[in-house]
Amino acid sequence: MATQVKLLRVLEEKVIERVGDHRPIAVRARIITATNRDLPELVARGQFRQDLYYRINVIPIRIPPLRDRREDIALLAAHFFRRSQMKSGKQVRGISREAMDLLLRHPWPGNVRELRSAFEYALVACKTDMIEPRDLPAEIFSQPAVCLPGEVSGRSLDEIKKERLRKALGEAGGNRSEAARILGISRTSVWSQMRRYGIGSE
Repeated sequence: MATQVKLLRVLEEKVIERVGDHRPIAVRARIITATNRDLPELVARGQFRQDLYYRINVIPIRIPPLRDRREDIALLAAHFFRRSQMKSGKQVRGISREAMDLLLRHPWPGNVRELRSAFEYALVACKTDMIEPRDLPAEIFSQPAVCLPGEVSGRSLDEIKKERLRKALGEAGGNRSEAARILGISRTSVWSQMRRYGIGSE
């Protein structure tokens, strides 16, 4: 609770104090908090300050766990692969279809952090120019897989991207700027993907 009191003071008074110093320093900052805990339940049990909860619960954004949005796994996998590849410096071209299928079927109890760690592990373990199932952590490589919905199973990253773009454009009534907002990418990226996948010329 002491930490919560300190955070509440910062939010209310907009001042901090350096360790070992008692002079207040004015700060201007936006606070973004994240948790996988049920804060209203913790408030009800007296384990989280109610006044702090209402202070940080201004614009709540609820993101479903990765297991409930499997259509995002391939896109996140591509991102974490590129990032881990740059850090490792290894000449690895990509992810095999078999390895990607295991990623799509894994239940991801550790959520997005587990996916990121899986690629950091795979880039170290990989001995060829492609990440194979054997390069993935044991809990992914050997754990029984979950059943996939038909729209995700067996589809390539390009197929998933194309379908997501089509869906976003449909929801946006063909407006590329709105589609970009829905997808969380730039308008230029929308235009580039439309050209790549032949959307608009079909």
